[in-house]
Amino acid sequence: MESPNHMVGVFFGLKDEEAFADGMRKSIRQVRNGGIYAGDNIFTFNRNLGFLQNQKLMDAVRKHASTATERAILWRQVVLAWAAQQGMKRDGDFVECACYKGTTARILCEYLDFDKSDKRYYLYDLFEHDESMPHHAMEEHGADLYEKVLNRFKDFSNVTVTRGAVPGVLHDVAPEKIAFLHIDLNSAEAEIGALEILFDRMTPGAILVLDDYGWNFYYQQQRAEDAWFAARGYQVLELPTGQGLLIK
Repeated sequence: MESPNHMVGVFFGLKDEEAFADGMRKSIRQVRNGGIYAGDNIFTFNRNLGFLQNQKLMDAVRKHASTATERAILWRQVVLAWAAQQGMKRDGDFVECACYKGTTARILCEYLDFDKSDKRYYLYDLFEHDESMPHHAMEEHGADLYEKVLNRFKDFSNVTVTRGAVPGVLHDVAPEKIAFLHIDLNSAEAEIGALEILFDRMTPGAILVLDDYGWNFYYQQQRAEDAWFAARGYQVLELPTGQGLLIK
């Protein structure tokens, strides 16, 4: 029986996109039995890709992942869905720094029926960008993005969207107990600052996902975080998705 495939041609850091795409097409034609995942700098085959059979999760992804990049990073979303599902069984609330358009959090909220939960989900972002900031600009950064994200979660009274710079804003708005923590700040200094405030608030068994931990574009983040966690007796697992995973 041939396994299902997930192929979205979004790859980063290429010298020649057409030459790469041609090589991918030639490689895919040589694969027996399917199970191909191609996108987000992952090319693997003969895998079960069992998450494609998770109808509720896939429905949420199809509904809210509107761009090719959002569809390409499906495996990252699967990791987050698993981690957040474990968080539903733990004491504490959910935190995401930074949420950008809120796509990831919106998928998780729908998948987990978060509106029926007694937990809260705290989302943080600047929502705008200027050249003085250490992280790069994203396509939909702008003066209206904050309002768009607020509107995206208007049906979830237990989701709090906060505009401000992390880690500073965490002193004003942050939960005392955390069951699931997702950090995607694209800045070593900001991510360490967030960890300094939030990590001790994670309850036993809570899961941390570091979005850029394994990407060599953000090598400085991995170095800084490895040292920070080693000093506390922890070690992050680098995943093929480029994410880092740690269980408190």
